[in-house]
Amino acid sequence: MRSPFNTKASVGRLLGYLGLIPFVALAVLSFLLGPVHQAAIAFALLAYGATIASFLGAIHWGLAMPDPDGAKSQLAWGVVPSLLVWISLLLPVPFGLLIVAATLVACLLVDYKLYPNYGLHAWLGMRTILTLVATLCSVVPALAGLGLLAISTPIWSLAALCGLSHGA
Repeated sequence: MRSPFNTKASVGRLLGYLGLIPFVALAVLSFLLGPVHQAAIAFALLAYGATIASFLGAIHWGLAMPDPDGAKSQLAWGVVPSLLVWISLLLPVPFGLLIVAATLVACLLVDYKLYPNYGLHAWLGMRTILTLVATLCSVVPALAGLGLLAISTPIWSLAALCGLSHGA
């Protein structure tokens, strides 16, 4: 029987979507686990988002390096996400998460411009979905952390009933 994951493309898609698990899980946990754990969960989300943004920048180095006449601007862009998200790690977590979200969107916009030059336009649909989910998972906890998004009592009550908060 032939495996559905026998091509680089299908493995890449699987790994891309699996990469959303930490974004979604940490964003949800940031609301379920209560104030005692919020700081650690939010920082874990920030660190993961920073890692992914750095990876997205590094892809451009991988694309440009084999071409001896490759665009130096693409190499320069490759380090921009890493620098931006490094700064995000030095800020209060809600602001850092917003920088990560903005960096993820910026990476997608650059990819829309450059991926077709490398025959990678087929990846842009998946990249859009991944970016939208990761951005949402970064922005919602950031807004909650800034007090701009109310956390509903039923979520906290559910967490207490499940024994997921110290208030249980």
